[in-house]
Amino acid sequence: MRIPLSDHFDYKKLLRFTLPSMITLVFTSIYGVVDGFFVSNYVGKTPFTAVNFIMPFLMMLGCAGFMFGTGGGALIAMTLGQGKKERAQRLFSLIVYTSGICGVILAALGLIFLRPLAVLLGAQGQLLEDSVAYGRIILLAIPAFILQYEFQCLFVTAEKSALGLYVTIAAGCTNIVLDALFVAVFRWGLAGAAVATALSQCVGGGIPLVYFACPNNSLLRLGRTHFDGRALLKTCTNGVSELLNNISMSLVNMLYNLQLLKYVGEDGVAAYGVLMYVSLVFQAIFIGYSVGTAPIIGYHYGAQNRLELKGLLRKSLVLLGMFAVAMFGASQVLARPLSFVFTGYDKELLDLTVRAFSLFAFSFLFSGYVIFGSSFFTALSNGLVSAVISFLRTLIFQVAAVLIFPLIWRVDGIWLSIVAAEMMAMMVTGIFLRVEKKNYGY
Repeated sequence: MRIPLSDHFDYKKLLRFTLPSMITLVFTSIYGVVDGFFVSNYVGKTPFTAVNFIMPFLMMLGCAGFMFGTGGGALIAMTLGQGKKERAQRLFSLIVYTSGICGVILAALGLIFLRPLAVLLGAQGQLLEDSVAYGRIILLAIPAFILQYEFQCLFVTAEKSALGLYVTIAAGCTNIVLDALFVAVFRWGLAGAAVATALSQCVGGGIPLVYFACPNNSLLRLGRTHFDGRALLKTCTNGVSELLNNISMSLVNMLYNLQLLKYVGEDGVAAYGVLMYVSLVFQAIFIGYSVGTAPIIGYHYGAQNRLELKGLLRKSLVLLGMFAVAMFGASQVLARPLSFVFTGYDKELLDLTVRAFSLFAFSFLFSGYVIFGSSFFTALSNGLVSAVISFLRTLIFQVAAVLIFPLIWRVDGIWLSIVAAEMMAMMVTGIFLRVEKKNYGY
C-alpha cells in the first residue's frame, strides 16, 4: 500500500516507508560484492587487488548520480509539498536528461585518464594492466550507472520505492548470474566480471528510464521540459554534499591503498577491499534509511509542517542508534566468516582481514548519524551545511587520521583511523543540528 509523503509518520510507518530503500541499497551493495567474490576465488589475488585498486575512481564518476538524485529529489519533493505538480514534473525531466548527458562526458574523460591515474596511484606490472582492463569495460556503462544511482533516490520521491527495489533485484540477479556464467563457467576472467557488472548497471539504469518515459501511476513522469539554470544550480548545490562525500571517499580510498601498499603490500589492498565490500552492505542500511526519509523531510519542509519535522528527526535518531548497535554486534560475530568468503584460500591474508574487520567495525557505531545528518540538511535544501559535514568527515578527519595514526600504530592505525574520523564527524553533526534548530523549527 502506497504511503503518501503528506502522512504523519510514526515509527511503524517510517520503517515501512524506508524499508524498500534500505533493502534496495543493501541489495545493490551485495551484488557489488559478487564481482569481488568471483574474481578472488576464480581469477586470483592480483586481479582481485586490481578491482579494489581501480574501483574508487569508477565510483567517483558514478556517484554523480547521487548528486542529481538527492539534490534533485529534495527540490522535487519540496515543489510537490508546495502543490506545484507540473513544475515538479518538468524539474524531474530536466534533471534526468542532464544527468544522462553528464554520464557520457564523464565516461569519455574516464577512458582518457584511466591509465595515467592508475600509474600515478602506484600501480605497475600486472596490477596496472588488470586495473586498466577492468576499468575500461566498466566505464562504458558509466551513464547507466549514474542513472541507476539517481533513480534509487527518485523512486522514493515518486512514492514508488518498492518498484525501485524490484529494479535493483533485477539488476542484482543479472550481475550474479552473469558473473557465475562468465567467470566460473566460461572462464573469461577479469573481463567477464567487468562485462557482468556493466550489463547489470545497464539494467539498473535502463528499466527506470523506460518506466518513467511511459504512462505510469507514480507522481513523476519524463516528458517535455525547458532549460532552467537556476533549478539545475540548486540541484547541484543541494546535492553537492552527497557528491562531495562520495568523491572524497573515493579519494580517501586511494590514499588508504597507497598507505597499505607502503605498510603491507598488495595483501593490504586486498584486505581493505574486503572491508569496503562488507562495509558497503552494512552502511547501505544507513544510506537507504537516509534516502528513504529525505523526500518526507523535504515535503514537510516545503509544507512548513515543523511539528512533523521535529518528530521525524527524533524518531530517526532513535532508529539509527538501534541500527548502529545491531550492526556492530553482527560485524563482530561475522568478521571471520565474511572474511573467509573472500580470503579463505590464503591464511595470512585471512588473518590480516579479520584483524582489520574487528577494529574497523567500531566505525558503525558513529557513521549512521553522520550519513543521516548530511542527508537531513540536503533534504532541508541546506546544501552548505551538508557539504561541510561531508568535507570534514572525509577530506579532513579521515585524511589526517590515515596519515598520522600509522606513524603510531602502523597497520592497526590505518584501520583505527576510520573509527576516529567517524567519531569526530558525529560530534560535528550534533553541533550543526543544535545550531540550526531555530532556523528550521525541528
